[in-house]
Amino acid sequence: MTNSTHRATISELVDTARMALLPGGNAATAVIALQEALLQAPRDIGLILFLGDAQHAAGQRKQAGQSYGVALRLASQIASSSIPPGIQEALNRAGDRRNEYARQYEAFLRSKLTGGGESSRFSESLEILFGRRQIYVQQPTKFYFPGLPQIQFYNTDLFDWAADLEAKTDSIRHELLNVMADEAAFAPYLPEEDKTSAHVRSVPLQGSLDWAAFYIWQDGQKVATNAARCPVTASAFDKVPLDFLPGQAPSVLFSRLKPGAHIPPHCGLINTRLIGHLPLIVPGPAWLRVGNEVHYWKEGKLVVFDDSIEHEAKNEATETRVVLLFDFWRPEITLPERQQISELISAIAEYSGEAVARES
Repeated sequence: MTNSTHRATISELVDTARMALLPGGNAATAVIALQEALLQAPRDIGLILFLGDAQHAAGQRKQAGQSYGVALRLASQIASSSIPPGIQEALNRAGDRRNEYARQYEAFLRSKLTGGGESSRFSESLEILFGRRQIYVQQPTKFYFPGLPQIQFYNTDLFDWAADLEAKTDSIRHELLNVMADEAAFAPYLPEEDKTSAHVRSVPLQGSLDWAAFYIWQDGQKVATNAARCPVTASAFDKVPLDFLPGQAPSVLFSRLKPGAHIPPHCGLINTRLIGHLPLIVPGPAWLRVGNEVHYWKEGKLVVFDDSIEHEAKNEATETRVVLLFDFWRPEITLPERQQISELISAIAEYSGEAVARES
């Protein structure tokens, strides 16, 4: 393509590629020419798209997909109004071809899977492999405990106390309705003065009753007057391994979300506990996203999730949604580890003057 006395210009290399792509030409020669041209202009979107087209013509589908991907990413960084029509047409073609490559890849892989009845985990692995789901992992903002499984939503059959708690739904809801008759009983879930919450920097709900709470347990202490108003609710946790951390956890509360209220994506403070939701009032579509999975609350059906994985929630119904929210020890953590974690979290809070483990 070049010799010691003359280095081909981009224009000459492009002409070589065009000739090579004519009927009877050699597409592989076009690929080589365009690769050399890109050494001189590595961020030229037109050249990259042309290379992708040449690789497609040469049957190099994997390489073409990579080239098209680079061009699409570069184009996404500039205003669409500044992209010439010819380049935009080529970008559209690149996107279509990448989608077609992805369909062919998926069809090939699925044709090799002979077993039936895929597990939910295997199905999720395919969704991630094919780019339809993102990978999310634990990212607690205050304290990370290693070696724990990355599970977004837990199967509630794992917890021997879950069925008993669900069986109390009607009685707990009755107590909730009595509390809700007193509007003053609820306070903002995120108090205006709270500077320790993981939500403070990103949630417009701080100080708002759109997301409100009525605590049975708060910051590791039973709220005696509230527990007396809701005796069934207070006693429902006698068998639940609440994560006792002096001055910080557990919390057990009625969590109220008004119509349209949205809790933006965030991660909890620690990953040594799980969060439980017992839905009590779900008047319409209301959802919780944890990682790459969205769950719609159903009254009386317990939900358990890892709040150290990015999550968000929204009440899309026209009426208020209320769940009984609580935090408890992860089952993978041993009793000696619980004691050590409790002592450590308390020491961190004492030194820093800030709570480390309040629920999110």
